[in-house]
Amino acid sequence: MANANRNELKIRRAKSGDAPQLAELSGQLGYPATAAQIRERLRRIKPASDHAVFVAESPTNGVIGWLHVSKQPLLEVEIRAEVNTLIVADGKRSLGAGARLLTAAEDWARKHGCKGMSVRSNVNRERAHKFYERNGYEHYKTQKSFRKQL
Repeated sequence: MANANRNELKIRRAKSGDAPQLAELSGQLGYPATAAQIRERLRRIKPASDHAVFVAESPTNGVIGWLHVSKQPLLEVEIRAEVNTLIVADGKRSLGAGARLLTAAEDWARKHGCKGMSVRSNVNRERAHKFYERNGYEHYKTQKSFRKQL
């Protein structure tokens, strides 16, 4: 993305009307969802002081990426924020949108009293790992994740 295009990229809060693009991008990340599901999930993640969803919007391509960040008040460590999801569209990666979304999340986290940021990334997403390291994140732990349907 040329500097002119990079400057035209707008980072803003997600809105309900973005649901179709957010759903499409969610599918690219491996988490298929319908626009209706995304719209409902956006509605449920409240209050705004605990969650934020930012989008990267290009004047020519519309929403090309999104990030969900949440505040994590934990007992064992100081309050921190976690990047729950960060996705930039295929063909639009390595052009600056992800870094700008991450900066928006970090600014939000500071504003909400967070002392640090964390992010989890699947072990097979090596390109994402390099992205986070370039943006000042350090790999500090490897773990297994467990899930149970309720």
